[in-house]
Amino acid sequence: MTQALAMNMPMPAGSLESYIQAVKSFPVLSAEEEYELGMRLKLYNDLEAARKLILSHLRLVVSIARSYSGYGLPQADLIQEGNLGLMKAVRRFDPERGVRLVSFAVHWIKAEIHEFILRNWRLVKIATTKAQRKLFFNLRSMKTHEGSLRPEEVQEIARELKVKPEEVVEMDARFNGHDIAMEAHGSEDGEEVFSPIAYLEDQRPDPSEELAEREIEMLQADGLKRALASLDERSRRIVEARWLKEGGGATLHELAAEYGVSAERIRQIEQKAMQKMRQLIPAS
Repeated sequence: MTQALAMNMPMPAGSLESYIQAVKSFPVLSAEEEYELGMRLKLYNDLEAARKLILSHLRLVVSIARSYSGYGLPQADLIQEGNLGLMKAVRRFDPERGVRLVSFAVHWIKAEIHEFILRNWRLVKIATTKAQRKLFFNLRSMKTHEGSLRPEEVQEIARELKVKPEEVVEMDARFNGHDIAMEAHGSEDGEEVFSPIAYLEDQRPDPSEELAEREIEMLQADGLKRALASLDERSRRIVEARWLKEGGGATLHELAAEYGVSAERIRQIEQKAMQKMRQLIPAS
């Protein structure tokens, strides 16, 4: 199915700006429209329904891909890989579970982009284990200053991410050896140069936040306390961390690291908990 759909999808080739404008023109689906299309795909393998689901979420891929621009890889390639993740998510999407596609797709989009970065970024050849990959994608955000880490910081990061202190030191050294200047000054051959200032993620609200708002509104309805109390401790912690945390919820990967399981397992627990809560919270 993925190959057949890819042949009919807009591609981020040529003008990237034109592609972004094109994907913004596709309408965002309502919950009812998404459910209907999802059921058509599930029951009848309707490729046209799958195509509409994908087109309505291409803007989500663009938004997520933008946040990985600091790794020095072409934006079009990041979007292309993210689109593959979106197609995989649509293929596995089950509307009867009561979870919106956006919540399900984010994991698959990021997973494909992560794999692409790890395959192509020349400084990350050591990131071969799951723990090293977690170190690679979290080290920058955990550092509180430029330059090398202090010994106590190395120990703290190693303990939190469950890696060896020497692995933290080595990864930090590799980062520090790449584009030392904070501002890019251009290269002699005219190619775009990426500097550490580009590693900062775009903080503007993205479509995934807007589309997930309906989930948050549901959790703030009457009966929330009773619904949460019905969950086991782990499920309640995951729902609260994902949806009720001020300043932005925890990611699947953060919770996966906390519980020592995969991000997909956290998604499954969250999905089951949300489904149970919906049965207890009155519809608005």
